[in-house]
Amino acid sequence: MTSEQPTRLWGGRFKGGPADAMAALSASVHFDWRLAPYDIEQTRAHANVLRSAELLTADELARVDGALSAIAAEVLTGVLVPDANDEDVHTAIERTLIERLGELGGKLRAGRSRNDQVATDFRMYLRDHARFIAAAVIDLMDAFVVQAERHVETCSPGFTHLQHAQPVSFGHELAKHVHALGRDLERLSDWDARAARSPLGAGALAGSSLGLDPEAVAIALGFESALGNSIDAVSDRDWVAEFLFVGAMLGVHLSRIGEEVILMTSREFGWATLDDAWSTGSSIMPQKKNPDVAELARGKSGRLIGNLTGLLVTLKGLPFAYNRDLQEDKEPVFDTVEQLLLVLPAMTGMIETLRFNTELMAKSAPQGFALATDIAEWLVRQGVPFREAHEIAGSCVRQAESRGVELWDLSSSEFAEISSHLTPTVSTVLSLRGSLDSRSAFGGTAPVRVREQLAVLSAQNEALRMRWA
Repeated sequence: MTSEQPTRLWGGRFKGGPADAMAALSASVHFDWRLAPYDIEQTRAHANVLRSAELLTADELARVDGALSAIAAEVLTGVLVPDANDEDVHTAIERTLIERLGELGGKLRAGRSRNDQVATDFRMYLRDHARFIAAAVIDLMDAFVVQAERHVETCSPGFTHLQHAQPVSFGHELAKHVHALGRDLERLSDWDARAARSPLGAGALAGSSLGLDPEAVAIALGFESALGNSIDAVSDRDWVAEFLFVGAMLGVHLSRIGEEVILMTSREFGWATLDDAWSTGSSIMPQKKNPDVAELARGKSGRLIGNLTGLLVTLKGLPFAYNRDLQEDKEPVFDTVEQLLLVLPAMTGMIETLRFNTELMAKSAPQGFALATDIAEWLVRQGVPFREAHEIAGSCVRQAESRGVELWDLSSSEFAEISSHLTPTVSTVLSLRGSLDSRSAFGGTAPVRVREQLAVLSAQNEALRMRWA
């Protein structure tokens, strides 16, 4: 469908149209056409409000409703696409309505502006797509829970500063990612509560004199309420920046997961093996098996952070109310949504199919004097102040290091020489099982606590699915 003359939503005070370069700069329909389904729905809701204000007859409303249903179906199937001369999605939809309904199509512009239209469409789009992102995050959380349940009893090194710190349940290690991703969904839920307010009815910035009902149209479109200040309604993009922050933070968590997978699947670690379906090879080295999913997740985090940073810089100097700079809010958001919906399913597939070398992890878990803290805490239980216990345990490490052995290789006489507090029973804590079982406080790595944690996480994931369904 084409038209020789563009149908602009402005222009009465201009003698002619914009220069070609100006029109090209101004155009946004090439990226905001994806808002068409939402523009149609808010137009339908607006038509009902116009009818309530007696600005449309019942017959006119029926004709508008029928035309919008037909347009929505054609947009969905790709039969209807924007004209090259359409400036934006709103222009394209209004032009189509006028072509089909004549003068009636032009009545629907009453009481609204592109300023409140685009803010409404965009909120609807983002709230809709937040559900898809949330569902993909929950899939990844479920994959971690399933893997963690398999490895509650698997001992592995726990790290700080990427150095061996203390032995942990590998199930506990995997479960930490579920907590981080869960916080991302909490932030998304908090965001949604603030995004669930409709700008429609604000007009260009001052509201309408036509007796319209912004609260009614808000409820009709699935919002909780209308925004209480018309100037704020059209100029606020906090909710866009906040969404991009949630996306960037989620990207950071995915990047950290990717980094751990890259380390674990390296030859130096050898803890995990990638499934063939979730890895790639080299164009020159036949033996390679590359962790591309993990690396791409790590790389895309920079892109998501950039989207947030770019929008914040755009917003920082804008006076209230609407400014055309705000046209720049959509492309970074569209990109963030697209990238997350690309990377999340791939990360889930990779995590679901990882195979772990549990024997190697268990062998590595106590190395690097990782049981030194167990000696210090054993001393505390014997009544030794922790400051002194820390020094004694450090002396044990120094003695073992000087001999090139591990802590459990020290003899009873060597322990006694280091401190009279180190009786032969200290050897009872120098085992992986003893170390793990002893850390049974809430949130600890003892298998009994990890199982409780995973049960809670599994129930949480089910509740999250219900919330975002």
